[in-house]
Amino acid sequence: MHRFPPVDDDLVGVLAPGSGPGSDSAAPVSPWSRPWTGPAKEEAQELFRQQAETALELHLCRERRRAAVLATMGVDYPYTYEGAPFPASAFETAGVVAA
Repeated sequence: MHRFPPVDDDLVGVLAPGSGPGSDSAAPVSPWSRPWTGPAKEEAQELFRQQAETALELHLCRERRRAAVLATMGVDYPYTYEGAPFPASAFETAGVVAA
């Protein structure tokens, strides 16, 4: 019969975490057992609102650039914006449609 030297439990815990004598390695830890650490509802809403505003600003910049490029080529592009001196319907009566 073979006799092995005594095993240091602290060393076993360092070398193989979760396999020491006091650990319960058979039962996985549920993620629902911890408290929620993500953003609150209000924080998420604010984040999405900011993203929507940024996307709208980028869209408006693209529209302005498109209108400017087409204007240099002599094409009338139906571009309007809030506070513009002319409404979008002014382009419709002139027979201009967006591409």
